[in-house]
Amino acid sequence: MSALVTSLVICLILVAGALLGTALRRWLPEHHLDSHAKDVVRLGCGLIGTITGLVLGLLVNSAKSNFEVQRDEIRLMTASAIALDRQLDRYGTETRKARADLRVAVDAAIDRIWSEGQAKSGPKRAFTLTDASETVYEDISTLAPITEGQRLYKTQALQSFNAILQTRLVLYEQSGSGIPVAFLIVLVFWLAILFMSFSLFSPLSPTAFGALVLFALCASGAIFLILEMYQPFGGLMQIDSEPLRQALAPLA
Repeated sequence: MSALVTSLVICLILVAGALLGTALRRWLPEHHLDSHAKDVVRLGCGLIGTITGLVLGLLVNSAKSNFEVQRDEIRLMTASAIALDRQLDRYGTETRKARADLRVAVDAAIDRIWSEGQAKSGPKRAFTLTDASETVYEDISTLAPITEGQRLYKTQALQSFNAILQTRLVLYEQSGSGIPVAFLIVLVFWLAILFMSFSLFSPLSPTAFGALVLFALCASGAIFLILEMYQPFGGLMQIDSEPLRQALAPLA
């Protein structure tokens, strides 16, 4: 289920909680809704509201950090790919095939990273390099340097390739991160209790009901942002792949 659909479902649940509070106010006897009960409910909901606010704040911060970390890893991969291309260029004309294969490997890696980010959660398969990446590694490994400069550039090229591979593995391990379903259910349950308490002791006028719907949209919007930031390669807030795609200019 996408982040947008999930947040809309949560919004409906919160509105339903407010309507349930109105129904309970009509069904319960008057002595169940006296001032003592009102004080207890308000104190309890104040505690739940504080906990919920803290949890939402921590989740937003965690999701934002997760998004920024993966964005920085894409930038690091871009820088490593540019460095690898420059090192191969300085090695000599013998690396022309390796540089051409590198461009193919970068496009294949981008397609794979973004497709993994958009895929539904499920059991992960063992990570394997793409055929294009294997070809680039073979191209670099089979270079036969003659001068000290070529030996240096070959060593640096292998180091840059390994840096790209390590960054790619980190992105692969982070592709399944997100909010546990049980955690999300508990959070929504807390919010539903709060919305039910809003209408338990006061009748809902059209204005009050409209305000509750707006509050539900705001609360579900916060959850939408959290879910979106946990999916940096899919959805409405995904990381742009164009800088990485355009990092290597076509060979002349």
